[in-house]
Amino acid sequence: MDEIPYWKEGTLEKYTPSGDYVVVKFARWAFEKFPQAPDVLGTQMKAVGEVMSIGKNFKEAFNKAIRSLEISRYGLGGAKKLKDLPLQQLRERLANPSSERFFLIYEAMRKGLSVDELQKMTSITRWFLEEIKELVDFEESITAKDWNSLSDAELKEAKKLGFSDRYLAGMFDIAERTVRERRLDIGAKAAYNRVPVSGVDNADYYYSTYQDVEDEVPVSANKKIMILGGGPNRIGQGIEFDYTCVHAAFTLLEMGYETIMVNCNPETVSTDYDTSDKLYFEPLTLEDVLAIYEKEKPEGIIVQFGGQTPLNIAQELKDSGCNILGTCPESIRLAEDREYFRERMIALNIPQPESGIVRSLEQAVELGCKIGYPVMVRPAVVAWKLFMTKPC
Repeated sequence: MDEIPYWKEGTLEKYTPSGDYVVVKFARWAFEKFPQAPDVLGTQMKAVGEVMSIGKNFKEAFNKAIRSLEISRYGLGGAKKLKDLPLQQLRERLANPSSERFFLIYEAMRKGLSVDELQKMTSITRWFLEEIKELVDFEESITAKDWNSLSDAELKEAKKLGFSDRYLAGMFDIAERTVRERRLDIGAKAAYNRVPVSGVDNADYYYSTYQDVEDEVPVSANKKIMILGGGPNRIGQGIEFDYTCVHAAFTLLEMGYETIMVNCNPETVSTDYDTSDKLYFEPLTLEDVLAIYEKEKPEGIIVQFGGQTPLNIAQELKDSGCNILGTCPESIRLAEDREYFRERMIALNIPQPESGIVRSLEQAVELGCKIGYPVMVRPAVVAWKLFMTKPC
């Protein structure tokens, strides 16, 4: 980096984001699917997908990228398996680049590791570490209080820094709805800005911000439908869901509807500017989707074509007043939750093959002996262990 010219500062290792908006791309890894593969990053490509987020500043965009990843994290801190680690163990894990490095940095800073030491240890440009340190310091300052003691100004500042409603709810051990209702009451509402498509006239895509700016995205009176995309590619979910989302948009256009696409994956056709009438480059979370729904007021949302990503929030969207088109969230749950489906079949006295849910190899062997071999087992890693284990 220190050998690549950079027009602003001389060489590229001195780069800092600037301009009207900041774009963050964050890779998504799946080392949990490969327990024998070392979680060490280098020049070899190991990511299974990526997300892109846009904000008015780095902190806002970075926090949006984190919650776009769909790894059950809505901010940089709070992961129990990391926040409970002693500082020395955090230092040891930070010595090698890994998929958890930024989360480790956050917890190490929380425990007192300085920006100087982290810069020497990781070679990450100091500016980015200082930005993360400011997030840590702000979080530490507000978590010293309880929810009722938090001022309206502090809540607004948290939103400007990109802290999600769910992350704030976790900080104060309250419901996400409580955070949303309070911030709306004090006027902390997302505004939407446009990013012009380079080389194309009258083509934009949109992003949310909680900074003090005017909303520059107009809303038409046309009948419209919102489509939720597939989010980051990952093992078990990929291009087939993007294909169905794109063709849903094309079909709705032919039927005379204005189409609104919501997605955060830059490597998809659904995020091409000419696939739908409007493209919101936003995380596929309850907070972010609900804000767009309340702004656009579509006739409904299609959640079934984006794979697991939108299905995970379908029930919450319905409970928040959104009109889910097609299969209802309750039926979606019945179809995808095997244990719930089995219980319903038993309750309705409908014959089905004997089955069960197991959460360990020992339980799998015991259930296999009860049912009788051969048995079908999912996922494959459990099936292999069961095959290698001497049955009853």
